[in-house]
Parts: sequence; structure tokens; C-alpha cells
Amino acid sequence: MTIKVTPLTTHIGGRMTGIDVRRPLTPDEVKAVDAGMDTHAVLVLPGQDITDEQQLAFTRNFGPLEEGANSGARNSELRLPTVFADVSNLDKTGIMARDNKRRMAALGNRLWHSDASFRAVPAKYSILSGRIVVSEGGNTEFADMRAAYDALDTKTKGEIEDLVCEHSLIYSRGQLGFTEFLPDERVSMKPVRQRLVRTHPVTHAKSLFLAAHIGTIVGWPRPEAMAFIRDLMEHATQAEFVYVHHWTRNDLVMWDNRTTMHRVRRYDDLNTVRDLRRTTTKSDGPTAEQEAA
Repeated sequence: MTIKVTPLTTHIGGRMTGIDVRRPLTPDEVKAVDAGMDTHAVLVLPGQDITDEQQLAFTRNFGPLEEGANSGARNSELRLPTVFADVSNLDKTGIMARDNKRRMAALGNRLWHSDASFRAVPAKYSILSGRIVVSEGGNTEFADMRAAYDALDTKTKGEIEDLVCEHSLIYSRGQLGFTEFLPDERVSMKPVRQRLVRTHPVTHAKSLFLAAHIGTIVGWPRPEAMAFIRDLMEHATQAEFVYVHHWTRNDLVMWDNRTTMHRVRRYDDLNTVRDLRRTTTKSDGPTAEQEAA
């Protein structure tokens, strides 16, 4: 089957057909997916009725796997292996209770963010499989950080070029009033440093590296830093830069965390099952030198 990509918006998103994730990809198919990601930043592959093993095999074509993405839960509590981020409202027994700790932490996914920006080596591609989707709400929105950067004025581009931000899950969850972290969790969530402006290794396009996980700008007073980051977030998530994905069962959606932000929209997660499973690959390395221990 011929591989075809149809743009979904002016700036971001493409619908890719001609790839069957159930079988091993050829080198040319891997190159086609990479090229589609370089151009569109988000790819939607419809009709991919896959198993966990097939999703993992597909993901490994694009780099080393990231593990441990399920914040707010111990490994013994997890429904899925640690190579998956469980983007569902389920635990081992069914729909999670309203006060479930993992549910509380997962509400942070409703904030604009980039996956794993709170790790020294942040995420490259995220690959999300829609196993059970809902008919109302639950859309995923993607914002193009390349277009957002390009639309900045020259003065602002110069001001932010060398800025470094600190990212942590503590910052993003704290925005929602979630502060119930155990001492060992707080150690593991120590802030990491990321450049505010990134350059894509293939296209050499510059983009903003924003996320709700940002808690300050290195060298700035925190209130000033957060006011500035808020302004940048508002700029970067204007409708003209955003693609809204309305889920259909067996959609496989992948995005480049180096050039996008995303968020999920609210749905009735106390009464309706939604089961999406995410695998993630790592970037090549840190974007900034880390603070000394």
C-alpha cells in the first residue's frame, strides 16, 4: 500500500495511511514516518487495532523506550507494564475512584505540557493507542511550538534564545493543588533544566520548549519568570497553532515532544471508560547542563 500523508491544519498534524502497525516496518517505512513527523509534528494513523506487543515493537523503531511514566502510583498498583503510560481512568479493579491518587496526578494531563520535560533527557516521540474512546469530551489538543516561535517578534526571540527553565512534576501538579508527594517521590522529582528554545536536529527549525512543568527561569525571580512563561504559553496555544484530535477507536496518534505541546480535555471519567495506552521514546540527550548535585 502506498504511504500517504494528508495535512490536518496549516501548521500541524497529518493523517498517514499505508502503514500497518501490526507487522514489522521496513526501513523505508520507518524513514517515511520520521519524515512525516519532521514535517507535521503530529501524525494520526487510523484503524490500528493492535496489541501491547505490537505497539512496543512499532515504538522501538524510533529510539530507546522511556519507562516509569505513571506518576502518583507505585509499580505494584499499575495495570500495565512500566514501559506504558496508562492514559486511562482505570485501575486493576475498574474505574478509579474520585479521590484515587493516580487520578489526581493524571489531572495534570489537562494542562498544556510536553511529555517527560521533567527528566534530564526528555521525550522524543509519544505514541498513543486509542483502545477504548469516549463519545463526549476526551479530545487531545496539540500546539505547534515551531509556528509559535516563528510568530514571535525579533526582540522576544533574542531575549529567550539562551534562557534555561527548571521543570518538575511538582510544579505542574502544584498548579492543581496536588501536593501529596512522599519524600522519595520529591527526591525523584527534583527539578531538571531545559532550554527554552530548541533546534530540531534534522530540520534545524527552532521551537519553544514549554510545559506546565516549568517552575522558574534560571537566574530570574520566580514571580517574574512565571508571569513571562504564562505570556509565552498564551501565545503558543492560540487557535491558529492548534490541532484538535477527536478520537476514533483504534486511532494511533504520535507526536514529537521536541516541537509540540499537548493536553487532554475533560470527559466523564467517573462513569465512562476511556483506555488509551502511550509508549514513549527518549530524545538524544539533555537540552541543558544540569545543576550540580
